[in-house]
Amino acid sequence: MSAEAHQHDTDMTAGHAEHGGSGHGAHDKHAGHDPEAFRRKFWLTLVLTVPIVATSHMVMDWFGYRLDFPGIGLVGPVLGTVVFGYGGWPFLQGAVREMRDRAPGMMLLIAMAITVAYVASLATALGAFDLDFWWELAALVTIMLLGHWQEMKAIGQARGALAALAALLPDDADRIGDDGQPHRVSVADLRVGDLVLVRPGGRVPADGKIVDGGADLDESMITGESRPVARRIGDRVVAGTVATDAAIRVRVDAVGEDTALAGIQRLVAQAQRSSGRAQVLADRFAAWLFYIATATAAVTLVVWSVLGNLDEAVVRTVTVLVIACPHALGLAIPLVIALSTAVAAKGGILVKDRLALERMRTVDAVLFDKTGTLTRGEHVVTGVVGGGDTSDDEVLAVAAAVEADSEHPLARAIVAAAQQRELSRRASGFRSLTGRGVQAEVDGDTYAVGGPALLRELNATATEGLAARTKEWADRGSAVLHLLRTDGDRAVVVGALALADEVRPEARQAIADLRAQGIRKIVMITGDARPVADAVAADLGFRPGEDEVYAEVLPADKDDAVADLQRRGLRVAMVGDGVNDAPALARADVGIAIGAGTDVAIESAGVVLASSDPRAVTGVIALSRASYRKMIQNLAWAAGYNVVALPLAAGALAWAGVTLSPAVGAVLMSASTIVVALNAQLLRRVRLRPQES
Repeated sequence: MSAEAHQHDTDMTAGHAEHGGSGHGAHDKHAGHDPEAFRRKFWLTLVLTVPIVATSHMVMDWFGYRLDFPGIGLVGPVLGTVVFGYGGWPFLQGAVREMRDRAPGMMLLIAMAITVAYVASLATALGAFDLDFWWELAALVTIMLLGHWQEMKAIGQARGALAALAALLPDDADRIGDDGQPHRVSVADLRVGDLVLVRPGGRVPADGKIVDGGADLDESMITGESRPVARRIGDRVVAGTVATDAAIRVRVDAVGEDTALAGIQRLVAQAQRSSGRAQVLADRFAAWLFYIATATAAVTLVVWSVLGNLDEAVVRTVTVLVIACPHALGLAIPLVIALSTAVAAKGGILVKDRLALERMRTVDAVLFDKTGTLTRGEHVVTGVVGGGDTSDDEVLAVAAAVEADSEHPLARAIVAAAQQRELSRRASGFRSLTGRGVQAEVDGDTYAVGGPALLRELNATATEGLAARTKEWADRGSAVLHLLRTDGDRAVVVGALALADEVRPEARQAIADLRAQGIRKIVMITGDARPVADAVAADLGFRPGEDEVYAEVLPADKDDAVADLQRRGLRVAMVGDGVNDAPALARADVGIAIGAGTDVAIESAGVVLASSDPRAVTGVIALSRASYRKMIQNLAWAAGYNVVALPLAAGALAWAGVTLSPAVGAVLMSASTIVVALNAQLLRRVRLRPQES
């Protein structure tokens, strides 16, 4: 990637590491840490731990062997000191930061445990105590380094989504110079207004519009949709997408931080830094655990000392501090957040607000804005009928020829329909009839295309059969245009065309999928007339009496519809294209803007769908339910483990012969961390992309 892109990604990732994946200081303290540093410390500490464990009298008694050589008594103190100073240094640093920030947590508890073990063992070596914790100390530090290495590695993999997004940008671009020839330049040198050539198989270097050529673009890295999308002159393309089959020329209109790709990176980073309710609960529990563990350790030390067993008092106190280490608890939520937002981004779901994603699992009503969300937002020809001896294809071919030079959206739809059917006619003498239609000559005859105003001006009437057909179209909300052949003052209606905002084929499946997920009510809102809205709802498969349609609603009043649903006790997710839906998106329990890279109201939405496929809403629900389930499972495991283990560590069941040594506590704590990490990794199995119907 380019140096600028790389630096942008590096700065973003570093910023994320500094600010952490949660609101709690426990994992903010990883600033400056990286998996490679922990890996090196772990392996070196492990090498030093092996001889410490092997020469421990306790271990030798367990396994029934004996080692005796000159200086064997120095193995523990010498190597143990190195392990404490070198391997334990990150935890000691973290403890200082936590104390300075007055945010006690995992690092402080680990540091307390290894410091107590080291001081007790050193005092024993000097003859003050009869306690030897060298091998327990070494095992604790080694296992905690292993846990932190795996944790940082896992979180680093999740944050890799940001690096993967930045890597989508090419290093160089072919900028068209004043001589009309492409010149190789760095992507960082591109400016708004530049014209760039994207060759077949090449990546688009910056956002812009196609001004020459056409190609099928692979937009999967942005939208999550695997099927290439046809883009032609006038269509917008975004940085990072791939022209699969042909060359195109693109006029750049956004570079650097203003591109859609950079916006996606910011959304992913923001989501990974945000905190939800589950994270707040974990933060509070970690803080409580520090005070509970400290109090328990103090009580344990006093009680066992009063019982006259000072050695056992120190052993039990150290074990309490080891068991209380909230390693798994600190990892439980940040890792789920990091993984869920990375998985979402890969599937074309951009989570801006963690709370919005958490709330999505509780939604029981989904409100869709019709235009641009359930429909394509642009007219297509939905019906053609010829009058008399004129065939339907003849009507479409002649109408397309007449409209060929017009820039009106309805004209472009007619021309596109004729091209799809491979119908071609030539026209000449094009003339625009302002406010009424257009006129041109085709095969020596003069034709006009227009609506009711043109019919009135030319005093033309359609046949009874043609009029009945066009009335049916008009009742469904379609725009109706007539094709007339004119001869002086005489005009004859030879056919008609219906144009409508086409319902997205995938919208029907989206409605069915939402019902399968248990959504109680599907709602559509539109400014169209009631008959039009009801016709679209029927086409989508709305259920009378259960689903609802708000029709003839002004854009400014859409948020009133959301409020109406909420007053009825429904938790509402609003899905809109973001152009005029900002108030409704903000009022909804969850606002979902559909179609990233367009004029979406991402400031008002908590979730942004990179594609315009409404089926992706079901992916948001699936991810919300899965990620919340993993958070609760991890919290229950991590917190439950500490609740059960603390009394055992304090020696509450010592009378029954059930005890936990510091080394066993370290092993079990690391095992708890591994369980939490593996459980979070199962989020990768969540299917976000809809299956093709």
